[in-house]
Amino acid sequence: MAGKNSKDLVSVGAKIRNARMEKNISLDFLANETGFSTEYLKKIESDRAIPPVGTILQIARALDIDSALFLREQENLTNRITATSKRTDNYAYETLTPGVERKHLKAFLVTIDPMQDHSGVGYQHEGEEFVYVLSGKVEVVVGDNVNILEQGDSLAFNSGIRHNLRNLSDKTARLLVVLYVP
Repeated sequence: MAGKNSKDLVSVGAKIRNARMEKNISLDFLANETGFSTEYLKKIESDRAIPPVGTILQIARALDIDSALFLREQENLTNRITATSKRTDNYAYETLTPGVERKHLKAFLVTIDPMQDHSGVGYQHEGEEFVYVLSGKVEVVVGDNVNILEQGDSLAFNSGIRHNLRNLSDKTARLLVVLYVP
């Protein structure tokens, strides 16, 4: 990786681990604050799991750190040509509000591959969320409530309730997702 300085080589997991260690916070404490298992947090910190946006938001909040630091780092570590950051094999996002240090509103362009979801990952983070379907047909599950949205449909909900997205169509779904995090 010639031409990259060492700062560019720091992964999201390492950033999270470093922030946790600097604040002298144990994995057990972080697990209790976020609701994630210590095993999952270890996987994130060792880059064996790529955390979704909701997970990054929860971890950042528990560490009292601006999530934009982690999200920006995640984007810096990916291919700049596509301007998106692949989070899983079937789900990607692009930050539409870069550089919004310590701001409450964050917007993302989200793409979900055909007939895919978050590989079993559900989100739950403090605040509110707005989803607008640019293309495709998606299922948005909020708690026990299932919402089917098509192009032009939108949904706003309390993001403190566990939620998940799934593409129901045979084409890539594109969404505008706006998060308000207090």
